Amino acid sequence: MDSVFVNGSVFDGQRYRPGWSVAVEAGRIVAVGPDLGPSRGAEVVDLAGGLLLPGFVDAHIHPMQGGLERGRCDLSPVWGRAETLRTISAYAATHPEAEWILGGGWHQPDYPGGAPTTTDLDAVVSDRPAFLVNADHHGAWVNSRALALAGIDARTPDPADGRIERGPDGTPTGTLHEGAMDLVGRLVPPTTHEEQVAALLDAQAYLHSLGVTGWQDAIFGDYANLSDSTPAYEELARNGLLTARVNGALWWRRDLGAEQIPSLVERREALRYPRLRAGSVKIMQDGVAENFTAGMLDPYYDGCGCRTPNAGLSFVDPLALREHVTALDAAGFQVHVHAIGDRAVREALDAFEAAVLANGAGDLRHHIAHLQVVHPADIARFATLGVTANMQALWAVNDAQMLELTIPFLGPERTGWQYPFGDLHRAGARLAAGSDWPVSSPDPLAAIHVAVNRQTDDEAPFLPEQSLDLTTALAAYTSGSAWLNHANQTGLLEPGFLADLAILDRDPFRAPPEEISQARVTATYIEGDRVFG
Repeated sequence: MDSVFVNGSVFDGQRYRPGWSVAVEAGRIVAVGPDLGPSRGAEVVDLAGGLLLPGFVDAHIHPMQGGLERGRCDLSPVWGRAETLRTISAYAATHPEAEWILGGGWHQPDYPGGAPTTTDLDAVVSDRPAFLVNADHHGAWVNSRALALAGIDARTPDPADGRIERGPDGTPTGTLHEGAMDLVGRLVPPTTHEEQVAALLDAQAYLHSLGVTGWQDAIFGDYANLSDSTPAYEELARNGLLTARVNGALWWRRDLGAEQIPSLVERREALRYPRLRAGSVKIMQDGVAENFTAGMLDPYYDGCGCRTPNAGLSFVDPLALREHVTALDAAGFQVHVHAIGDRAVREALDAFEAAVLANGAGDLRHHIAHLQVVHPADIARFATLGVTANMQALWAVNDAQMLELTIPFLGPERTGWQYPFGDLHRAGARLAAGSDWPVSSPDPLAAIHVAVNRQTDDEAPFLPEQSLDLTTALAAYTSGSAWLNHANQTGLLEPGFLADLAILDRDPFRAPPEEISQARVTATYIEGDRVFG
Protein backbone atom coordinates (compact mmCIF):
# COMPACT_ATOMS: atom_id res chain seq x y z
CA MET A 1 0.00 0.00 0.00
CA ASP A 2 1.41 3.40 -1.03
CA SER A 3 -0.82 5.76 0.93
CA VAL A 4 -3.92 5.91 3.08
CA PHE A 5 -6.12 8.99 3.46
CA VAL A 6 -7.56 9.25 6.97
CA ASN A 7 -9.11 11.57 9.54
CA GLY A 8 -11.77 13.12 7.34
CA SER A 9 -14.71 12.16 5.17
CA VAL A 10 -15.18 10.88 1.65
CA PHE A 11 -17.42 11.76 -1.26
CA ASP A 12 -17.07 8.74 -3.52
CA GLY A 13 -18.49 10.36 -6.67
CA GLN A 14 -22.06 9.37 -5.82
CA ARG A 15 -22.46 9.26 -2.05
CA TYR A 16 -21.19 11.06 1.03
CA ARG A 17 -19.26 8.77 3.39
CA PRO A 18 -18.58 10.56 6.70
CA GLY A 19 -15.56 9.28 8.57
CA TRP A 20 -14.42 6.94 5.79
CA SER A 21 -10.86 6.48 4.55
CA VAL A 22 -9.27 5.51 1.22
CA ALA A 23 -6.17 3.43 0.51
CA VAL A 24 -4.13 3.71 -2.69
CA GLU A 25 -1.53 1.37 -4.17
CA ALA A 26 0.25 1.56 -7.55
CA GLY A 27 -1.94 4.44 -8.70
CA ARG A 28 -5.26 2.73 -7.98
CA ILE A 29 -7.72 2.71 -5.14
CA VAL A 30 -7.47 -0.60 -3.27
CA ALA A 31 -9.78 -0.02 -0.30
CA VAL A 32 -12.55 2.36 0.78
CA GLY A 33 -14.23 2.09 4.13
CA PRO A 34 -14.77 3.32 7.68
CA ASP A 35 -12.15 1.25 9.45
CA LEU A 36 -8.98 1.56 7.40
CA GLY A 37 -5.92 1.92 9.58
CA PRO A 38 -2.35 2.75 8.62
CA SER A 39 -0.45 -0.01 6.85
CA ARG A 40 3.25 -0.76 7.25
CA GLY A 41 5.25 1.45 4.89
CA ALA A 42 2.25 3.44 3.65
CA GLU A 43 2.23 7.23 3.70
CA VAL A 44 -0.55 8.46 5.96
CA VAL A 45 -2.28 11.50 4.53
CA ASP A 46 -4.13 13.39 7.25
CA LEU A 47 -7.29 14.96 5.83
CA ALA A 48 -7.56 17.07 9.00
CA GLY A 49 -11.34 16.95 8.95
CA GLY A 50 -11.54 17.81 5.26
CA LEU A 51 -13.14 15.96 2.37
CA LEU A 52 -11.53 13.52 -0.07
CA LEU A 53 -13.32 13.22 -3.40
CA PRO A 54 -12.60 12.23 -7.01
CA GLY A 55 -10.71 14.82 -9.00
CA PHE A 56 -13.01 17.30 -10.70
CA VAL A 57 -13.54 16.81 -14.43
CA ASP A 58 -14.49 19.88 -16.47
CA ALA A 59 -16.84 18.85 -19.28
CA HIS A 60 -16.53 22.07 -21.30
CA ILE A 61 -13.44 24.24 -21.10
CA HIS A 62 -10.87 26.09 -23.22
CA PRO A 63 -7.53 25.79 -21.38
CA MET A 64 -5.42 27.14 -24.24
CA GLN A 65 -7.41 30.35 -24.43
CA GLY A 66 -7.41 30.61 -20.65
CA GLY A 67 -3.65 30.16 -20.45
CA LEU A 68 -3.00 32.67 -23.21
CA GLU A 69 -5.25 35.30 -21.64
CA ARG A 70 -3.50 34.89 -18.30
CA GLY A 71 -0.31 35.98 -20.06
CA ARG A 72 -1.81 38.73 -22.21
CA CYS A 73 -4.05 41.69 -21.44
CA ASP A 74 -6.26 39.82 -18.99
CA LEU A 75 -9.42 41.79 -18.29
CA SER A 76 -11.39 39.00 -16.61
CA PRO A 77 -10.68 40.15 -13.02
CA VAL A 78 -11.40 43.80 -13.88
CA TRP A 79 -14.84 45.38 -13.60
CA GLY A 80 -16.00 48.82 -14.72
CA ARG A 81 -15.26 50.84 -17.85
CA ALA A 82 -12.69 53.14 -16.27
CA GLU A 83 -10.70 50.35 -14.61
CA THR A 84 -10.79 48.28 -17.78
CA LEU A 85 -9.37 51.16 -19.82
CA ARG A 86 -6.66 51.76 -17.19
CA THR A 87 -5.69 48.09 -17.36
CA ILE A 88 -5.45 48.15 -21.16
CA SER A 89 -3.41 51.35 -21.08
CA ALA A 90 -1.00 49.91 -18.52
CA TYR A 91 -0.58 46.69 -20.49
CA ALA A 92 0.13 48.59 -23.71
CA ALA A 93 2.69 50.79 -21.92
CA THR A 94 4.54 47.78 -20.51
CA HIS A 95 4.49 45.84 -23.79
CA PRO A 96 5.84 48.30 -26.39
CA GLU A 97 7.16 45.37 -28.43
CA ALA A 98 3.70 43.88 -29.01
CA GLU A 99 2.61 44.28 -32.63
CA TRP A 100 -1.03 43.89 -31.56
CA ILE A 101 -2.69 44.37 -28.18
CA LEU A 102 -4.36 41.01 -27.58
CA GLY A 103 -6.26 39.56 -24.66
CA GLY A 104 -9.76 39.75 -23.37
CA GLY A 105 -12.26 39.01 -20.66
CA TRP A 106 -14.06 42.38 -20.60
CA HIS A 107 -17.56 42.32 -19.19
CA GLN A 108 -20.51 43.39 -21.32
CA PRO A 109 -22.57 44.99 -18.52
CA ASP A 110 -19.85 47.64 -18.17
CA TYR A 111 -20.92 49.23 -21.47
CA PRO A 112 -24.24 50.52 -22.81
CA GLY A 113 -25.89 47.69 -24.70
CA GLY A 114 -22.92 45.48 -23.89
CA ALA A 115 -20.93 47.06 -26.71
CA PRO A 116 -17.77 49.13 -26.00
CA THR A 117 -16.57 51.58 -28.63
CA THR A 118 -13.52 52.39 -30.70
CA THR A 119 -13.58 55.86 -29.18
CA ASP A 120 -12.75 54.48 -25.75
CA LEU A 121 -10.18 52.00 -27.01
CA ASP A 122 -8.49 54.55 -29.29
CA ALA A 123 -7.99 56.80 -26.27
CA VAL A 124 -5.66 54.23 -24.67
CA VAL A 125 -4.31 52.33 -27.73
CA SER A 126 -4.01 54.23 -31.00
CA ASP A 127 -0.50 53.37 -32.20
CA ARG A 128 -1.25 49.71 -33.10
CA PRO A 129 -4.26 47.47 -33.62
CA ALA A 130 -6.12 46.02 -30.64
CA PHE A 131 -8.32 42.90 -30.60
CA LEU A 132 -9.85 42.07 -27.21
CA VAL A 133 -12.48 39.35 -26.88
CA ASN A 134 -15.22 39.66 -24.32
CA ALA A 135 -15.75 37.33 -21.38
CA ASP A 136 -18.02 34.97 -23.29
CA HIS A 137 -15.74 34.92 -26.37
CA HIS A 138 -18.64 35.61 -28.69
CA GLY A 139 -17.61 39.18 -29.41
CA ALA A 140 -14.49 41.31 -29.80
CA TRP A 141 -13.67 44.94 -29.08
CA VAL A 142 -11.39 46.52 -31.68
CA ASN A 143 -9.87 49.95 -32.18
CA SER A 144 -9.89 52.14 -35.28
CA ARG A 145 -6.48 50.87 -36.33
CA ALA A 146 -7.77 47.30 -36.46
CA LEU A 147 -10.92 48.30 -38.36
CA ALA A 148 -8.83 50.19 -40.91
CA LEU A 149 -6.43 47.28 -41.42
CA ALA A 150 -9.40 44.99 -42.06
CA GLY A 151 -11.06 47.48 -44.39
CA ILE A 152 -14.24 47.56 -42.31
CA ASP A 153 -16.42 50.62 -42.83
CA ALA A 154 -20.06 51.56 -43.24
CA ARG A 155 -20.23 49.69 -46.54
CA THR A 156 -19.03 46.39 -45.10
CA PRO A 157 -21.93 43.93 -44.91
CA ASP A 158 -22.57 41.81 -41.84
CA PRO A 159 -21.43 38.22 -42.35
CA ALA A 160 -24.15 35.57 -42.36
CA ASP A 161 -23.01 34.27 -38.96
CA GLY A 162 -22.32 37.55 -37.18
CA ARG A 163 -22.99 41.25 -36.75
CA ILE A 164 -21.01 44.50 -36.73
CA GLU A 165 -22.16 47.04 -34.14
CA ARG A 166 -22.88 50.30 -35.94
CA GLY A 167 -23.87 53.89 -35.31
CA PRO A 168 -26.98 55.50 -36.83
CA ASP A 169 -25.12 56.17 -40.09
CA GLY A 170 -23.86 52.60 -40.39
CA THR A 171 -20.33 53.37 -39.23
CA PRO A 172 -18.80 50.48 -37.22
CA THR A 173 -18.52 51.46 -33.56
CA GLY A 174 -15.98 48.91 -32.34
CA THR A 175 -17.73 45.68 -31.31
CA LEU A 176 -17.84 42.62 -33.57
CA HIS A 177 -20.20 39.76 -32.76
CA GLU A 178 -19.77 36.07 -33.58
CA GLY A 179 -18.56 35.50 -37.16
CA ALA A 180 -17.84 39.21 -37.59
CA MET A 181 -14.87 38.72 -35.26
CA ASP A 182 -13.11 36.89 -38.09
CA LEU A 183 -13.06 40.04 -40.20
CA VAL A 184 -10.30 41.32 -37.91
CA GLY A 185 -9.25 38.07 -36.25
CA ARG A 186 -7.83 36.70 -39.52
CA LEU A 187 -5.25 39.49 -39.44
CA VAL A 188 -4.00 38.80 -35.92
CA PRO A 189 -0.48 37.33 -35.94
CA PRO A 190 -0.71 33.60 -35.20
CA THR A 191 0.26 32.41 -31.75
CA THR A 192 3.56 30.55 -31.92
CA HIS A 193 3.82 26.89 -30.99
CA GLU A 194 6.11 27.82 -28.10
CA GLU A 195 3.54 30.31 -26.78
CA GLN A 196 0.83 27.65 -26.99
CA VAL A 197 2.88 25.07 -25.12
CA ALA A 198 3.71 27.56 -22.37
CA ALA A 199 0.06 28.64 -22.10
CA LEU A 200 -1.16 25.06 -21.90
CA LEU A 201 1.34 24.17 -19.18
CA ASP A 202 0.30 27.26 -17.21
CA ALA A 203 -3.38 26.39 -17.62
CA GLN A 204 -2.81 22.79 -16.56
CA ALA A 205 -1.00 23.84 -13.37
CA TYR A 206 -3.74 26.36 -12.58
CA LEU A 207 -6.49 23.78 -13.09
CA HIS A 208 -4.68 21.23 -10.91
CA SER A 209 -4.57 23.85 -8.16
CA LEU A 210 -8.39 23.85 -8.29
CA GLY A 211 -8.63 20.07 -8.03
CA VAL A 212 -9.26 19.50 -11.73
CA THR A 213 -7.71 16.26 -13.02
CA GLY A 214 -9.32 16.01 -16.45
CA TRP A 215 -11.40 17.89 -18.98
CA GLN A 216 -13.04 18.04 -22.37
CA ASP A 217 -11.40 20.76 -24.42
CA ALA A 218 -14.36 22.20 -26.28
CA ILE A 219 -12.44 23.25 -29.41
CA PHE A 220 -9.70 21.28 -31.14
CA GLY A 221 -9.32 23.39 -34.26
CA ASP A 222 -8.97 26.95 -35.51
CA TYR A 223 -11.50 29.37 -34.01
CA ALA A 224 -11.74 33.17 -34.17
CA ASN A 225 -8.17 34.46 -33.85
CA LEU A 226 -6.82 31.31 -32.21
CA SER A 227 -5.06 28.53 -34.04
CA ASP A 228 -5.54 24.85 -33.27
CA SER A 229 -4.17 23.79 -29.89
CA THR A 230 -3.80 20.13 -30.87
CA PRO A 231 -0.04 20.31 -31.67
CA ALA A 232 0.68 21.77 -28.22
CA TYR A 233 -1.31 19.00 -26.54
CA GLU A 234 0.56 16.41 -28.59
CA GLU A 235 3.92 17.82 -27.56
CA LEU A 236 2.97 17.63 -23.90
CA ALA A 237 1.63 14.10 -24.36
CA ARG A 238 4.76 12.88 -26.18
CA ASN A 239 7.07 14.35 -23.55
CA GLY A 240 5.18 13.10 -20.51
CA LEU A 241 4.12 16.62 -19.50
CA LEU A 242 0.38 16.14 -19.93
CA THR A 243 -0.71 15.09 -16.46
CA ALA A 244 -4.43 15.73 -16.98
CA ARG A 245 -6.78 13.38 -18.83
CA VAL A 246 -8.06 15.20 -21.90
CA ASN A 247 -10.73 14.44 -24.45
CA GLY A 248 -10.65 16.95 -27.29
CA ALA A 249 -13.78 18.02 -29.17
CA LEU A 250 -12.87 18.41 -32.83
CA TRP A 251 -14.28 21.65 -34.21
CA TRP A 252 -17.09 21.35 -36.77
CA ARG A 253 -16.48 23.98 -39.42
CA ARG A 254 -19.63 25.90 -40.26
CA ASP A 255 -18.42 26.64 -43.80
CA LEU A 256 -18.25 22.91 -44.57
CA GLY A 257 -20.70 20.04 -44.36
CA ALA A 258 -20.49 16.27 -44.25
CA GLU A 259 -17.41 16.31 -46.49
CA GLN A 260 -15.31 17.15 -43.41
CA ILE A 261 -16.17 13.91 -41.59
CA PRO A 262 -13.39 11.78 -43.16
CA SER A 263 -10.77 14.30 -42.02
CA LEU A 264 -12.29 14.31 -38.52
CA VAL A 265 -11.99 10.53 -38.44
CA GLU A 266 -8.33 10.79 -39.49
CA ARG A 267 -7.62 13.32 -36.75
CA ARG A 268 -9.33 11.15 -34.16
CA GLU A 269 -7.28 8.12 -35.13
CA ALA A 270 -4.05 10.14 -34.98
CA LEU A 271 -4.73 11.38 -31.44
CA ARG A 272 -4.34 8.30 -29.30
CA TYR A 273 -2.16 8.86 -26.26
CA PRO A 274 -2.56 7.46 -22.75
CA ARG A 275 -4.05 10.74 -21.48
CA LEU A 276 -5.10 12.44 -24.74
CA ARG A 277 -7.78 11.50 -27.21
CA ALA A 278 -10.22 13.27 -29.52
CA GLY A 279 -13.41 11.27 -29.50
CA SER A 280 -15.86 14.17 -29.67
CA VAL A 281 -17.01 16.66 -32.30
CA LYS A 282 -18.11 20.13 -31.22
CA ILE A 283 -20.93 21.84 -33.12
CA MET A 284 -21.80 25.42 -32.21
CA GLN A 285 -25.47 25.69 -33.07
CA ASP A 286 -26.16 29.25 -31.95
CA GLY A 287 -24.59 32.28 -30.30
CA VAL A 288 -25.42 33.93 -26.98
CA ALA A 289 -28.45 35.75 -25.63
CA GLU A 290 -26.62 38.97 -24.73
CA ASN A 291 -25.92 39.83 -28.36
CA PHE A 292 -29.22 38.36 -29.61
CA THR A 293 -27.60 35.53 -31.57
CA ALA A 294 -28.84 32.67 -29.37
CA GLY A 295 -31.47 30.77 -31.37
CA MET A 296 -34.95 31.33 -29.92
CA LEU A 297 -38.30 29.78 -30.79
CA ASP A 298 -39.86 33.25 -30.56
CA PRO A 299 -38.21 36.60 -31.31
CA TYR A 300 -36.42 38.73 -28.75
CA TYR A 301 -38.01 41.75 -27.13
CA ASP A 302 -36.54 45.21 -27.46
CA GLY A 303 -35.74 47.39 -24.47
CA CYS A 304 -39.31 48.69 -24.45
CA GLY A 305 -40.99 45.31 -24.23
CA CYS A 306 -42.00 44.98 -27.89
CA ARG A 307 -41.24 41.96 -30.05
CA THR A 308 -38.46 42.40 -32.59
CA PRO A 309 -38.12 40.47 -35.86
CA ASN A 310 -34.92 38.80 -34.58
CA ALA A 311 -35.04 35.25 -33.20
CA GLY A 312 -31.29 34.67 -33.26
CA LEU A 313 -29.14 32.41 -35.39
CA SER A 314 -28.87 28.75 -36.24
CA PHE A 315 -25.28 28.39 -37.41
CA VAL A 316 -26.07 24.98 -38.92
CA ASP A 317 -29.31 24.49 -40.85
CA PRO A 318 -31.56 22.36 -38.61
CA LEU A 319 -32.23 19.73 -41.28
CA ALA A 320 -28.53 19.55 -42.14
CA LEU A 321 -27.77 19.27 -38.42
CA ARG A 322 -29.87 16.10 -38.22
CA GLU A 323 -27.98 14.61 -41.15
CA HIS A 324 -24.57 15.59 -39.77
CA VAL A 325 -25.24 14.33 -36.24
CA THR A 326 -26.59 11.07 -37.63
CA ALA A 327 -23.46 10.63 -39.75
CA LEU A 328 -21.14 11.51 -36.86
CA ASP A 329 -22.98 9.08 -34.61
CA ALA A 330 -22.59 6.36 -37.24
CA ALA A 331 -18.86 7.15 -37.40
CA GLY A 332 -18.54 6.57 -33.65
CA PHE A 333 -18.18 10.18 -32.56
CA GLN A 334 -19.60 11.70 -29.42
CA VAL A 335 -21.34 14.93 -30.45
CA HIS A 336 -20.99 17.98 -28.18
CA VAL A 337 -23.41 20.78 -29.09
CA HIS A 338 -23.29 24.39 -27.93
CA ALA A 339 -26.91 25.49 -27.49
CA ILE A 340 -28.00 28.58 -25.54
CA GLY A 341 -31.49 29.37 -26.85
CA ASP A 342 -34.58 27.19 -26.67
CA ARG A 343 -34.70 26.77 -30.46
CA ALA A 344 -31.07 25.70 -30.60
CA VAL A 345 -31.64 23.20 -27.77
CA ARG A 346 -34.63 21.77 -29.62
CA GLU A 347 -32.70 21.58 -32.89
CA ALA A 348 -29.95 19.66 -31.11
CA LEU A 349 -32.41 17.27 -29.47
CA ASP A 350 -34.14 16.73 -32.82
CA ALA A 351 -30.76 15.86 -34.34
CA PHE A 352 -29.97 13.36 -31.60
CA GLU A 353 -33.42 11.84 -32.02
CA ALA A 354 -32.77 11.44 -35.75
CA ALA A 355 -29.50 9.67 -34.96
CA VAL A 356 -31.22 7.24 -32.59
CA LEU A 357 -33.90 6.46 -35.17
CA ALA A 358 -31.32 5.86 -37.88
CA ASN A 359 -28.55 4.13 -35.93
CA GLY A 360 -30.12 2.87 -32.74
CA ALA A 361 -29.15 3.87 -29.22
CA GLY A 362 -25.45 3.57 -28.46
CA ASP A 363 -22.96 4.51 -25.77
CA LEU A 364 -21.36 7.58 -27.36
CA ARG A 365 -22.62 9.88 -24.57
CA HIS A 366 -23.78 12.85 -26.62
CA HIS A 367 -24.30 16.09 -24.73
CA ILE A 368 -25.60 19.64 -25.00
CA ALA A 369 -23.66 22.38 -23.25
CA HIS A 370 -24.88 25.65 -21.71
CA LEU A 371 -28.67 25.15 -21.81
CA GLN A 372 -29.54 28.69 -20.87
CA VAL A 373 -33.13 28.60 -22.14
CA VAL A 374 -34.87 25.23 -22.41
CA HIS A 375 -38.53 24.98 -23.38
CA PRO A 376 -40.41 22.96 -20.73
CA ALA A 377 -41.62 20.54 -23.42
CA ASP A 378 -38.01 19.52 -24.07
CA ILE A 379 -36.94 18.77 -20.49
CA ALA A 380 -37.97 15.10 -20.51
CA ARG A 381 -36.35 14.49 -23.92
CA PHE A 382 -32.84 14.52 -22.42
CA ALA A 383 -33.46 11.33 -20.44
CA THR A 384 -35.53 9.75 -23.20
CA LEU A 385 -32.79 10.26 -25.78
CA GLY A 386 -29.87 9.61 -23.41
CA VAL A 387 -28.48 13.13 -23.94
CA THR A 388 -26.42 14.51 -21.07
CA ALA A 389 -27.10 18.03 -19.80
CA ASN A 390 -23.68 19.72 -19.64
CA MET A 391 -24.24 22.62 -17.26
CA GLN A 392 -22.22 25.76 -16.62
CA ALA A 393 -23.82 26.48 -13.27
CA LEU A 394 -21.85 29.63 -12.49
CA TRP A 395 -24.03 31.58 -14.94
CA ALA A 396 -27.33 30.89 -13.13
CA VAL A 397 -27.28 34.03 -10.98
CA ASN A 398 -28.89 37.45 -10.73
CA ASP A 399 -25.81 39.36 -11.90
CA ALA A 400 -25.68 42.49 -14.06
CA GLN A 401 -25.47 40.48 -17.27
CA MET A 402 -28.65 38.65 -16.36
CA LEU A 403 -30.56 41.66 -15.05
CA GLU A 404 -29.52 44.23 -17.66
CA LEU A 405 -28.63 42.34 -20.83
CA THR A 406 -30.78 39.21 -20.69
CA ILE A 407 -34.08 39.35 -18.79
CA PRO A 408 -35.44 42.50 -20.51
CA PHE A 409 -34.95 40.90 -23.93
CA LEU A 410 -36.15 37.39 -23.11
CA GLY A 411 -39.36 38.46 -21.39
CA PRO A 412 -40.91 36.98 -18.25
CA GLU A 413 -41.89 33.55 -19.56
CA ARG A 414 -38.51 32.62 -21.03
CA THR A 415 -36.74 34.12 -18.04
CA GLY A 416 -38.31 31.34 -15.98
CA TRP A 417 -36.95 28.68 -18.35
CA GLN A 418 -33.30 29.50 -17.74
CA TYR A 419 -30.74 26.98 -16.51
CA PRO A 420 -33.38 24.41 -15.45
CA PHE A 421 -30.93 22.05 -13.78
CA GLY A 422 -33.37 21.01 -11.08
CA ASP A 423 -36.07 20.10 -13.59
CA LEU A 424 -33.58 18.18 -15.73
CA HIS A 425 -32.38 16.21 -12.72
CA ARG A 426 -35.91 15.42 -11.56
CA ALA A 427 -36.76 14.26 -15.09
CA GLY A 428 -33.93 11.75 -14.99
CA ALA A 429 -31.38 13.50 -17.19
CA ARG A 430 -27.71 12.73 -16.69
CA LEU A 431 -25.79 15.79 -15.50
CA ALA A 432 -22.22 16.79 -16.23
CA ALA A 433 -20.58 20.09 -15.36
CA GLY A 434 -17.98 22.44 -16.74
CA SER A 435 -16.79 26.02 -16.53
CA ASP A 436 -16.30 27.23 -20.13
CA TRP A 437 -13.14 28.93 -18.81
CA PRO A 438 -11.98 31.58 -19.67
CA VAL A 439 -15.61 32.64 -20.17
CA SER A 440 -16.01 32.21 -16.41
CA SER A 441 -13.95 30.99 -13.48
CA PRO A 442 -12.67 27.40 -13.73
CA ASP A 443 -13.09 26.89 -9.98
CA PRO A 444 -15.45 23.90 -9.60
CA LEU A 445 -16.34 24.86 -6.04
CA ALA A 446 -17.59 28.27 -7.19
CA ALA A 447 -19.84 26.57 -9.74
CA ILE A 448 -21.06 23.97 -7.27
CA HIS A 449 -21.87 26.78 -4.83
CA VAL A 450 -24.13 28.37 -7.45
CA ALA A 451 -25.68 25.05 -8.49
CA VAL A 452 -26.78 24.57 -4.87
CA ASN A 453 -27.57 28.17 -3.89
CA ARG A 454 -28.40 29.84 -7.25
CA GLN A 455 -26.48 32.90 -6.03
CA THR A 456 -22.86 33.89 -5.54
CA ASP A 457 -23.16 36.27 -2.61
CA ASP A 458 -26.07 38.06 -1.02
CA GLU A 459 -28.06 38.82 -4.18
CA ALA A 460 -31.51 37.28 -4.51
CA PRO A 461 -31.32 33.61 -5.60
CA PHE A 462 -32.06 33.10 -9.30
CA LEU A 463 -34.94 30.64 -9.81
CA PRO A 464 -34.13 28.77 -6.58
CA GLU A 465 -36.53 25.97 -7.51
CA GLN A 466 -33.89 24.90 -10.05
CA SER A 467 -31.20 24.35 -7.42
CA LEU A 468 -29.47 21.02 -6.90
CA ASP A 469 -28.49 19.36 -3.65
CA LEU A 470 -24.78 19.20 -2.85
CA THR A 471 -24.48 15.47 -3.58
CA THR A 472 -25.97 15.88 -7.07
CA ALA A 473 -23.84 18.92 -7.87
CA LEU A 474 -20.62 17.23 -6.75
CA ALA A 475 -21.53 14.09 -8.68
CA ALA A 476 -22.06 16.11 -11.86
CA TYR A 477 -18.56 17.63 -11.57
CA THR A 478 -16.88 14.29 -10.76
CA SER A 479 -18.47 11.00 -11.81
CA GLY A 480 -20.88 12.69 -14.23
CA SER A 481 -18.21 14.49 -16.24
CA ALA A 482 -15.78 11.55 -16.03
CA TRP A 483 -18.46 9.27 -17.49
CA LEU A 484 -19.21 11.82 -20.19
CA ASN A 485 -15.53 11.92 -21.10
CA HIS A 486 -15.37 8.11 -21.38
CA ALA A 487 -12.79 8.21 -18.56
CA ASN A 488 -14.35 5.02 -17.26
CA GLN A 489 -11.73 4.23 -14.63
CA THR A 490 -12.05 7.60 -12.93
CA GLY A 491 -14.76 9.66 -11.24
CA LEU A 492 -15.50 7.17 -8.47
CA LEU A 493 -13.60 6.26 -5.31
CA GLU A 494 -14.03 2.50 -5.57
CA PRO A 495 -11.50 -0.33 -5.49
CA GLY A 496 -9.89 -0.74 -8.90
CA PHE A 497 -10.46 2.86 -10.02
CA LEU A 498 -7.53 5.15 -10.76
CA ALA A 499 -6.55 7.37 -7.84
CA ASP A 500 -7.41 10.76 -9.36
CA LEU A 501 -8.21 12.66 -6.18
CA ALA A 502 -8.77 16.08 -4.68
CA ILE A 503 -8.64 17.09 -1.01
CA LEU A 504 -10.68 19.97 0.37
CA ASP A 505 -9.63 21.88 3.48
CA ARG A 506 -13.08 21.39 4.99
CA ASP A 507 -16.12 19.17 4.65
CA PRO A 508 -18.88 21.17 2.89
CA PHE A 509 -21.46 18.58 3.94
CA ARG A 510 -20.90 19.69 7.55
CA ALA A 511 -21.31 23.41 6.86
CA PRO A 512 -24.18 25.61 5.69
CA PRO A 513 -24.65 25.55 1.89
CA GLU A 514 -23.89 29.25 1.65
CA GLU A 515 -20.31 28.44 2.70
CA ILE A 516 -19.54 25.94 -0.10
CA SER A 517 -17.45 28.43 -2.08
CA GLN A 518 -15.22 29.05 0.95
CA ALA A 519 -13.74 25.56 0.64
CA ARG A 520 -10.27 25.33 -0.91
CA VAL A 521 -8.37 22.51 -2.58
CA THR A 522 -5.24 21.60 -0.61
CA ALA A 523 -3.93 18.76 -2.78
CA THR A 524 -4.60 17.09 -6.12
CA TYR A 525 -3.47 13.62 -7.20
CA ILE A 526 -3.45 11.84 -10.54
CA GLU A 527 -2.94 8.07 -10.41
CA GLY A 528 -1.73 8.55 -6.85
CA ASP A 529 0.92 11.11 -7.79
CA ARG A 530 0.58 14.55 -6.24
CA VAL A 531 0.32 17.22 -8.94
CA PHE A 532 -0.65 20.07 -6.60
CA GLY A 533 -0.21 20.82 -2.93
